[in-house]
Amino acid sequence: MFGWIALTLVIFGFSAQFLQDQVDGKVKAALNQPGLPIVSPTNVLILGSDLRAKGTKEPGAATSGPSRSDSIQLMRVGGGHGSKLSIPRDTVVEIPGYGLDKVNAAFAYGGAALSIRTLRSYLAIEINHVIVVNFDKFPDLVDSMGGIDFTGGCVISKINGGFANGGYTLRLKAGTNHINGNQALALARTRTNECNRSDNDLTRVVNQQKIIAAMRSRLHSPLGFIRWPLIAWNAPQTISSDMGAAGLSGLAATVAVSGSGSPAVLKPDGAVTLPGGGVGLTVSSASRERQMQKFLDD
Repeated sequence: MFGWIALTLVIFGFSAQFLQDQVDGKVKAALNQPGLPIVSPTNVLILGSDLRAKGTKEPGAATSGPSRSDSIQLMRVGGGHGSKLSIPRDTVVEIPGYGLDKVNAAFAYGGAALSIRTLRSYLAIEINHVIVVNFDKFPDLVDSMGGIDFTGGCVISKINGGFANGGYTLRLKAGTNHINGNQALALARTRTNECNRSDNDLTRVVNQQKIIAAMRSRLHSPLGFIRWPLIAWNAPQTISSDMGAAGLSGLAATVAVSGSGSPAVLKPDGAVTLPGGGVGLTVSSASRERQMQKFLDD
């Protein structure tokens, strides 16, 4: 058992140090200086880009250059804290240099660095680390776990135009489904559910949180333990971050000690039509302050 754990740590360290993509200097400069892991509260921003793989037939999908952040989540760990907060991508914020727009546009305008500056100002918090998930490699990570068990309502969605247009069609029955990496990615991207027309961006945020929880559950299962070295090899290559092997290992140890808390969503209390014609979600200052205080205290 101890040899298996040691092998996993060695593989993870090598993959994180030499095979993981590092964010650039602008991103690192936008971050606040973190404290000592485990004993100091640390805020980690996790972003998922909606950049599509080349060859997609999805209308308007970006395959190169600027892309929007498809998922936005904050995690607070260390110092006895453990909390998570997802930010709906349609939340309207003030983006430095660009004015009012949906929060996911910050990533398109200025990458992770501008996303950090935007959220730090909007939420009035420090951001100590950033992790950008490479969705093109995300399925490999889920598959290295042997898939995950997802529980939810029925889903029928057509990603990248669906199978008929060279994309991917996801069909899940209501209840618990064992899904592979491609299914997990499609679910994480689903905004329009033909099986339930009332689903929206907030539903997608909840599904993304369920996927992460299912991955964590799989990691702690007996079958997941058998696959630890394979998972350790794939996990760092799925992301870009400001942390190397030591930083990511420290973060993982902190989460293991303090947990990552129950997921929450920044709840909107209004809507507004933007100059470009799109409709965005708004959160009043008072509501935002209450929700952020809970995130910081948990």
